[in-house]
Amino acid sequence: MSKFKAVVFDWAGTVIDFGSFAPMGVFVKAFARFGVEATIAEARAPMGMAKWDHIKAMMTAPALAERWKAAHGAYPTDADVDRVYEVFVPMNEEVVAEFATLVPGAKEAIDSLRARGLKIGSTTGYTRSIMTRVLPVAAAQGYVPDNLICADEVKEGRPSPLGMYQCFIDLGVHPAAAVIKVDDTEPGIGEGVAAGCLTVGVTLSGNIAGRTPEELAALSPAEIEAIRAEAGARLKAAGADYLIDTVADLPALIERLEAGA
Repeated sequence: MSKFKAVVFDWAGTVIDFGSFAPMGVFVKAFARFGVEATIAEARAPMGMAKWDHIKAMMTAPALAERWKAAHGAYPTDADVDRVYEVFVPMNEEVVAEFATLVPGAKEAIDSLRARGLKIGSTTGYTRSIMTRVLPVAAAQGYVPDNLICADEVKEGRPSPLGMYQCFIDLGVHPAAAVIKVDDTEPGIGEGVAAGCLTVGVTLSGNIAGRTPEELAALSPAEIEAIRAEAGARLKAAGADYLIDTVADLPALIERLEAGA
């Protein structure tokens, strides 16, 4: 009998959008609407959180907070977070489908997990309105998870476990130890840890690596290993039990875990 009943996947950087690029330019453009420069590095730092929380984390980081004060005469407040968020969401809705290509090998990996009898759940830092644009694109590529919990559908976003708890209910699975959470970000791994799940961090397809497959292919083995090591260290620090390069490697890991290796 299998040790596991379900796998709950993140979306961007894990199953779709290799390198997690969809929100990056939108964050920069959203802040530019308010006369404030935001860098890609600043946009990537809180990745995995619900997008309102993500924007607040960016705005309370010292350097960006100072730039906001210089532009607006005062440090940012929650009301300012609301204003940026209201600009960000529709902008992200417009572009997200362009970045919804499945990570290479993701469909085959998930098909193999289903063949083992595992249920497939999903959580995301995106809102439902953003995911409405993603779902049909993913479905056209053969990926239709058994459920989806969006950031605006729970009272607390990642790393709170509430999204995972809802997955347990939706999928009808328990205990938490029988569920694997797969994610490319620290808040997403933290979500799985807080819920009591086994957690698997994705090192090369995600936000920390921040590279396309083509960009990775152009690097030397030593350069790729350095990226893998940095991502792995950050995900391990967040509580990841295991690390894989991409979701394509997950079935082999599960086979080893089932065998007690």
